[in-house]
Amino acid sequence: MPDDANQLPYNFGGLPKRFSSYETAKVVILPVPYDQTTSYLTGTRDGPRAIITASRNLELFDEELETEIYQVGITTVEELIPVMSGPSGMLRVIEKEVNRHLEAEKFLVMVGGEHSITLGAIRAFKKRYDDLSVLFLDAHADLRDEYQGTPYSHACVGRRIIDEGIPLIQAGRRSLSKEEADYISQTGIRTYPARMMQEKAAWLNQLIDSLSARVYLSIDLDVLDPSCMPAVGTPEPGGLSWYQLIDLLKDVAGQRQIVGLDVVELCPHPGNISPDFLAAKLIYHVLGYIVDFDTPLGKISIF
Repeated sequence: MPDDANQLPYNFGGLPKRFSSYETAKVVILPVPYDQTTSYLTGTRDGPRAIITASRNLELFDEELETEIYQVGITTVEELIPVMSGPSGMLRVIEKEVNRHLEAEKFLVMVGGEHSITLGAIRAFKKRYDDLSVLFLDAHADLRDEYQGTPYSHACVGRRIIDEGIPLIQAGRRSLSKEEADYISQTGIRTYPARMMQEKAAWLNQLIDSLSARVYLSIDLDVLDPSCMPAVGTPEPGGLSWYQLIDLLKDVAGQRQIVGLDVVELCPHPGNISPDFLAAKLIYHVLGYIVDFDTPLGKISIF
């Protein structure tokens, strides 16, 4: 833990310029404080700042990996200001911004904000990778064709990713509508509900086999059980524990090349900083898996 986090630079990890300048950093943290289509609790727009603030109190030596992950260089760019032209306009802004960082050969971590923002990033990654699949960790299916008057709601993001022609593999789901259940049945989407993940041992190998060589990882924090992650807009009982989640991510990173990452849907609760810290540590720890693991394609090209 830093001696005085309040004196550290305001960036992910509170890193000095040597490890946080855009020119030399390998990882970009892109904050997107957007929650225009939220449908229960609002406040995910405050998630990125809460995560960055908490990250300045992280112990930067990773206990499991026994390494200081920040030494690859982690830069935090300015918040992407929400546009008022509606969700489709915001997605265009996100796509353009993500593409800028990919062209600079950075590993992108997008921090939300609501889950709808993932589609903008996916559109940029699609242009770069022909063999991309999306591992979608979420308590909800997010497969509605339209919700509350827009096809670009957070409740529709999975459906829109599929419309882009990109394989979507769901894990941790434990809530869906009749419309979504019918869609899954009709299309055969690979989905691993939380109950299956608790009860059956074979699901992990099946999940990894479902993924393409290169994977975009999208983590809605409500995939976790509310007992450890209560600060989300749409909590659902019965989710994953911290160790279940990181063990899954470790296995995926060991067998596939994770090329991009987002962590979304933190809805900070005043007076309870534990969820903010969990989200920050999750990002940092997962970066360690991506940096340190060999994959069938070798290490990710930027490292």
